[in-house]
Amino acid sequence: MTTMADVARRAGVSVATVSHVLNETRPVRPDTRRAVLDAIDTLGYTPNTLARSLVTARTRSIGLAVSAISNPYFTEILQGVEARALEHGYSLLIADPHDDPAHERMVVQLLHERRVDGVIVAPSAEPSALVDYLTRREVPAVFLDRLVGDGHDQVCAENTAPVEQLVRHLTGLGHTRIGMIAGEPGLSTSTERIAGYRAGLRSHGLPFAPELLAGGHSEARGAEEATQRLLALPAPPTALITANNAMTIGALRALRAAGLGVPEDIALVCFDDFSWADVFSPGLTAIAQPSREIGGTALGLLLDRLADPARPPRTVRLPCSFVHRTSCGCAA
Repeated sequence: MTTMADVARRAGVSVATVSHVLNETRPVRPDTRRAVLDAIDTLGYTPNTLARSLVTARTRSIGLAVSAISNPYFTEILQGVEARALEHGYSLLIADPHDDPAHERMVVQLLHERRVDGVIVAPSAEPSALVDYLTRREVPAVFLDRLVGDGHDQVCAENTAPVEQLVRHLTGLGHTRIGMIAGEPGLSTSTERIAGYRAGLRSHGLPFAPELLAGGHSEARGAEEATQRLLALPAPPTALITANNAMTIGALRALRAAGLGVPEDIALVCFDDFSWADVFSPGLTAIAQPSREIGGTALGLLLDRLADPARPPRTVRLPCSFVHRTSCGCAA
């Protein structure tokens, strides 16, 4: 087995210099650093990451806690985090908090106990216990997708203006009874998307009708039931906005079960584009979030926090894009 001493002999330097190159514990001249890296490559030396973490107090690992990893949106966020983490030599430990406050607090503690250098979390609707744990223990953390208030590094997409755009598009097609299936109460994404829905109605002189706003709890089954309630109204909506991709699936199931065609009988637009949205017939008109960029940005914020723990916290919002297909009732 190749040792650090073998690398040092090959590069013509001391073992201490090899250690400084590997652990970045002291500046090393570029030509010396290159000689050490060439020796490592030639000899096939694999550093002992456990020993390195004892020297640097860093494990070069990041904890990522996001719910419903099977959801294409969070899968793409994960890919964005992982790609940038690998660029900087970090590995990921992944946990699913199931959008449950108690479980969320537990899995983040487990990640912390495994000595990750920091954590990236998509918080639940009640994140107070999580935030308290991270704050008390001074764990470097970034929140993504859902905001938890000032004083924390966090990144998410714009939510309000894109939903206003969906309402504007539907009113432009002549709709005045526009329903919305909203996400889990307490999530910043749910609050902001509802605000966009109401602002869009207001800006077009349409009254807000509380019966047209139904809660789908951010999941398919909840949205299916919410759609059924909307369709049972004396004056059901002629157009429907779903506030995430899982709820879009639930709404489509309910519409199919009711024998309604999209967009012939009811227009449908959604927040969250996903890879097969254009495979549906009709293709789904949607708001696309920059999910990979959200993940990469979250990792960047965490690296900045690790480099400078005293830096002011930042909130980054990324723009979405309107993907125009035919479920809204427009021609292809």
